[in-house]
Amino acid sequence: MSLEEIKKLNEGTMMETLGIEYIDVKEGYVYARMMVRPDLSQPYGMLHGGASMALAESIGGVGSAFYLGIDNYIIRGMQMSANHVKAAKVGTYVYATATIIHKGRQTHVWNIDIKNEDEELVSTCRLTNFILVNNEQ
Repeated sequence: MSLEEIKKLNEGTMMETLGIEYIDVKEGYVYARMMVRPDLSQPYGMLHGGASMALAESIGGVGSAFYLGIDNYIIRGMQMSANHVKAAKVGTYVYATATIIHKGRQTHVWNIDIKNEDEELVSTCRLTNFILVNNEQ
């Protein structure tokens, strides 16, 4: 999948609503950014932890789909955990880097670090994806 194909695939989805911009995607690696907008913040003007987790799950899912091929497999987020360690203010970008740490036949495990514009860690996440064969090809 190319960056343009990923962008098209995300049209009309939560990923588009979040405003995720994919910068680099290759086997085992995804790099993306997202603007911290008021509608993605909590009442104190900082990025909502749920928005961080949605960003992380989204790019980890794209990473598995890129690795396996979107036509042959269905990717499902199975488990997600996160530690939010620093705030990101409305009006700034956060940058997310996903790296695969386990490539199994039925599961993929991704580590996703989200950093602010100063390259300080905002959240660190762990995602397990369940891999299903697409029998509707």
